[in-house]
Amino acid sequence: MSGPILAGMSGPGPAVASVQNIKLEGAGGQFRTRVLTPEGTPKAIIVYFHGGGWVLGDIDLQYDHLGRQLANMTQSTVVLVNYRKAPEHPFPTAIEDGYVGLTWTDEHAAELAPEGAPLIVAGDSAGGNISAVMTLWARDKQGPKIDYQVLVYPVTDCDLNTASYLAPENQLLLSRDTMVWFWDHYIPDEQARENPGASPLRAASHAGLPPALVYVAECDPLHDEGVAYAKALEAAGVPVALEEAKGQMHAYFQMAKILPGYDEGVRLVAEHINEFIASFGEEG
Repeated sequence: MSGPILAGMSGPGPAVASVQNIKLEGAGGQFRTRVLTPEGTPKAIIVYFHGGGWVLGDIDLQYDHLGRQLANMTQSTVVLVNYRKAPEHPFPTAIEDGYVGLTWTDEHAAELAPEGAPLIVAGDSAGGNISAVMTLWARDKQGPKIDYQVLVYPVTDCDLNTASYLAPENQLLLSRDTMVWFWDHYIPDEQARENPGASPLRAASHAGLPPALVYVAECDPLHDEGVAYAKALEAAGVPVALEEAKGQMHAYFQMAKILPGYDEGVRLVAEHINEFIASFGEEG
């Protein structure tokens, strides 16, 4: 994909109050995690999982930039989880690392924000997939209480033949062929892809999951599965805001200073998070 090639064009992100780099222990190895703390008292904790088809990307360059902006725009501590990648670390390593990062954050919440601050998971593309799976795992494992989820053009299913996947006009920065390549690296066994840990749309139930923002791109092979996931959450009684980035293609959300849609996208996500934090405080 073009993301890693373009990443250096974003340049450094805005200053934050503090940056802490730590290593966490996953099954069979370590992975990096970065904690970005804003000025002032943090209002929430956001655990962010980056995109890249479970194969590409990391928490440097464009995702450090994005994390810093989210931290400042929402006045929240942002934890960037650099889960290990396929094919060297195929499924389920990414989600296992993700859960380690989530539980570490929950265990250290008192150091990251005031008591009672909401815990939010967020991510784009493959990171949106991991975020969705984290809500399922946390619910089913009686794990950390996730208060809100932000899914930006998430991978939610292994069906590569939806209308948006097959539309010729959607074969832009991310094409159907590229997604075939990503899936082949992440989970070569096609039947195994139906596991809800890989295809959260196929979970037996979506009841009891945290409120969600699902933000899809109009010109994206993943458009339809994002919409389908929002509808599945809504059908299960989960409060959902479904937003569409008109005229945008996949990957715009990681392209600070490259695509104009990035600024609008980050602003929209920050607005939804801020609205949730405000209502969460009122409930508390």
